[in-house]
Amino acid sequence: MAANRKLLAVAAACAAVVIGVTGCSGDGGGDKDPFEGMSADKIAKKASNASKDSGSFTMKSEVKEGSGKAVGVFSAAKGGDCKATIDSPKNGHSEILTVGKSSYVKADEKFWKTRAGSTIAGRVKGRWVKSPAQGQSSCAFGDMFQSNKLKGLKREKDAEVDGKKAAVLVKKKGDETTTFYVAMEGKPYFVKVTNDGDEKGTATFSGYGEPVDVKAPAPGEVVDQKELAGL
Repeated sequence: MAANRKLLAVAAACAAVVIGVTGCSGDGGGDKDPFEGMSADKIAKKASNASKDSGSFTMKSEVKEGSGKAVGVFSAAKGGDCKATIDSPKNGHSEILTVGKSSYVKADEKFWKTRAGSTIAGRVKGRWVKSPAQGQSSCAFGDMFQSNKLKGLKREKDAEVDGKKAAVLVKKKGDETTTFYVAMEGKPYFVKVTNDGDEKGTATFSGYGEPVDVKAPAPGEVVDQKELAGL
């Protein structure tokens, strides 16, 4: 249903500022620069490959929305399934699960009234709405980390993120500046992205390669979108 597709779009929007990069190289202990001699673009390309190879991750994002901000937590599992929770001043609270060939959406009354109207909101209260998961890019590592979108980067002075050293890659386009932070200690994964532009926001990554539990809801908690088609 249209409401389901729009919710997936919201999840993707929360990730919009972070499409394209994670850290990559050797262990990088001490003061040694694991990216020494590499251009910023090359770091981004190698980092993208490392990110996809990790198999799973969790992303927390905050994206400006009017006078407030939309907050999302998105997790992708190694098998290709994913889950997300989004709190939006404009659209309310919503949850999404993508399991196998199906997607499920559960949301509060504010979300459903905004997206589908009062009638639908009354029918789906407290229940998951099931629909086919047809090419949902929000679960795809290939879409989340595309190095081909990172050209013309510049490496700036290293910084710290949560007490750990990170390489800083900056991309400027018009009035928009996107900054990527790449871990330089331990296994070098991407740790944070900030975007200062029309879609101002921050995203942090964690849990690379760790198990992510995504399960379909119990049948009694689900309503199929086909049941709502005639409303």
